[in-house]
Amino acid sequence: MKSGQLSGVLEAVPLPLLLVGADERIVFANARAVSIFAKELNDRHYIAVLRHPALLDAIEVALQSGEPRQAIYLGSEAQKETTYLVRAVPVPDASGLSVLVSFEDQTEMQEAGNMRRDFVANVSHELRTPLTALLGFIETIRGAAREDPAARDRFLTIMRQEAERMNRLVHDLLSLSRVESSERVRPTELVDAVALLRSAITSLQQAAEDSDVTIEVTVEGKPHPVPGDADQLTQVFSNLLENAIKYGGKPGTVSVRVSETDEEPALRGPALRVDVRDEGEGIEPLHIPRLTERFYRVDSHRSREMGGTGLGLAIVKHIVNRHRGRLRIASESGKGSVFSVILPRS
Repeated sequence: MKSGQLSGVLEAVPLPLLLVGADERIVFANARAVSIFAKELNDRHYIAVLRHPALLDAIEVALQSGEPRQAIYLGSEAQKETTYLVRAVPVPDASGLSVLVSFEDQTEMQEAGNMRRDFVANVSHELRTPLTALLGFIETIRGAAREDPAARDRFLTIMRQEAERMNRLVHDLLSLSRVESSERVRPTELVDAVALLRSAITSLQQAAEDSDVTIEVTVEGKPHPVPGDADQLTQVFSNLLENAIKYGGKPGTVSVRVSETDEEPALRGPALRVDVRDEGEGIEPLHIPRLTERFYRVDSHRSREMGGTGLGLAIVKHIVNRHRGRLRIASESGKGSVFSVILPRS
């Protein structure tokens, strides 16, 4: 194959590729490879430009022994760490032995693995605390508190609270799993979002009264139905309202506003917007981008005391994504927070 044809073939391959000649100089680098190293590579000694020990060792062994080698190359693109599986494969040619070096992007796979490990670690941590408490109280009831009815009742009350906490966590984990499994399937049934919102408010009315919180609802006009999953949207409204009641301050007011627009820039079309505003302490800006991460809490101790699992906003995010909508969070310290759900009308 002529040089021009070979270059055309290598350029067409959807992987970053380098061809290192027998003289240890880079004979060819396609555009994808150049974008990784951000420099001109052709006709330069591979050691001078690659500068990564594992990668250099793999190429050297392949050149000298004629045996393929693999290595992991860690790079950085657009301020993001990347991971590549590098394969150095010997290629016989007229001048001796060249090595074709390919880079397979493993970044997403690596991130998924990290997420799984973090998820298991977080779940284990969340379950360990109540389980340890339960085991401790059981031993106490069986021993020192066996003949102390008052202590036994107090411990049983705490044990019930810890068991309920574990039950909430398992419920939220199952809910998150179901939401994620259906996230790519867009709902098509038309639902009355205002009716679902009012249903969620009714179910939380007692909790609001117990917390000395008043829920005020403003509906502008007569909103159109939206394509959606009724159960999931009810869950979204319930989660946002429950958070506003818990963290909005006592006494306080939770204001809910429903409005429509014929042209929502974020969705490029008509949309329904639901704003849930509280009068709480607010959230510092550095926390806002991470609020929808699993198990992320602004105040871990306070959240656990109030029964939070750290999964509510993650569930909200995935449900809103399934509906092709947007979740917006605005807050200032000392001035409360606004959680907005924007849903496409068509």
